[in-house]
Amino acid sequence: MVHLKVILDTRRIKSDGTFPIVYRIINVKDVYRMPAGISVKEEQWDITKSQLKTTHPNYSTLSLAINKRFYEIQKAIMQLDDNRDFSYDALKVKLSITPVKIVPILTFESYANTIVEEFLAVKRTGNALVYKTAINRVVAYADNPVLQLKDIDFSFLDGFQNKLLREGMRKNTIGNYLRSIRAIFNKAIKAKVISRDLYPFSDIPIKTEKTAKRAITISELVKVYQFPKRPNSPEWHAANYFFLSFALRGISFTDMAYLTKANIYKGYVTYKRRKTGKLYKIRLAPMALKILAYYEQSDSKYLIPIFSNDTTEDSIAATKITRQWIKTTNKYLKRIAVMCQVEIEITTYVSRHTWATIARRIGFAIELISQALGHDYGNKMTNIYLEDFDQVVIDKMNNKVLFTLEPCVTEIKYVSRYWMNYAVSNSALKQNISMLKFSSRDNPFSLLSC
Repeated sequence: MVHLKVILDTRRIKSDGTFPIVYRIINVKDVYRMPAGISVKEEQWDITKSQLKTTHPNYSTLSLAINKRFYEIQKAIMQLDDNRDFSYDALKVKLSITPVKIVPILTFESYANTIVEEFLAVKRTGNALVYKTAINRVVAYADNPVLQLKDIDFSFLDGFQNKLLREGMRKNTIGNYLRSIRAIFNKAIKAKVISRDLYPFSDIPIKTEKTAKRAITISELVKVYQFPKRPNSPEWHAANYFFLSFALRGISFTDMAYLTKANIYKGYVTYKRRKTGKLYKIRLAPMALKILAYYEQSDSKYLIPIFSNDTTEDSIAATKITRQWIKTTNKYLKRIAVMCQVEIEITTYVSRHTWATIARRIGFAIELISQALGHDYGNKMTNIYLEDFDQVVIDKMNNKVLFTLEPCVTEIKYVSRYWMNYAVSNSALKQNISMLKFSSRDNPFSLLSC
């Protein structure tokens, strides 16, 4: 009986560091190796399953070619074996074999995945996941394992868009997918991977729809803040995260999750926003300190309990953790909204919009609000002026926004136990700190006057 198997022939390495894939044919004691015309690196081959690893950039295309040839050889062997006429020469004649090197096709999926890998390499995990979701949607719609960039034209995109609309997907979500695909094409054109003539977005408008109002009124905010919540209940934690974000000028949940004790210095939280890379410096108000006191753990470097100390920051796993926390937090914020009879659906992002809306309603200029949120506003000269806003002015604006919930007549001084312990062991800090005092034994933050 003749045996057939696909193997990686590691007896001799090629100049480019790859090994050839061959079809090994065993007939009694004779062993033959028929070249597949494809070579890969050893780490790209799954020796247990005798196949390419799914991580290979051209996995779909090459696997299809390898399997197709395998079944052709298997069929020829069975026919020759049935007639008891098998020999390797007879097999070659039956297959009319002329080894042809298979040139891998650059598929849409393989090229797009290289962009995803680039995002992951620079820790832009959020972008990577957004692109990957769009890529998967396109591949699933095409139902073609060798879909190429040139196959994606006006008709393809129009059909793709209409299918998602029929499924009930929101226009803004579809728009996000189309923008990701458009960015992939723009990069491919710049890299000379495809011709500019094949650009399919000239006649494809990316439609959006006005999103629902994302800010709640001061009276609604007070309702949510004062609504009785059982300590340590899911609603209690969800509200804590919402109001901590509000107290920190609408910081995103992701940025908040990554805050560590090292981000606190001299009464301020200083951090870089992951989405934009912009630096923020936010004074810790009593509301923020009170919430942080609930979550301070001596053995954790993080300010709130989202990550463990051994979490690889900005990894896919970490991004999935934050997304799940946001989903859960939003679930309980919506419950609170219903119980407080707030008509708007409250989410973690509402805190940012609400902060900005309240700041505007109590009389602050849009320019100052934009500066506090890290937005560009107006022309370049205006933006240069905005960079010079005194930190104290922005601090006072934040205080007045927060006073709508928790009035505090005087300024506050504060320091965390973490920084006190650090100061005790650091002579340079010790000289600069004239008073270290806590308002209570259980509260790790001092609220010396409020």
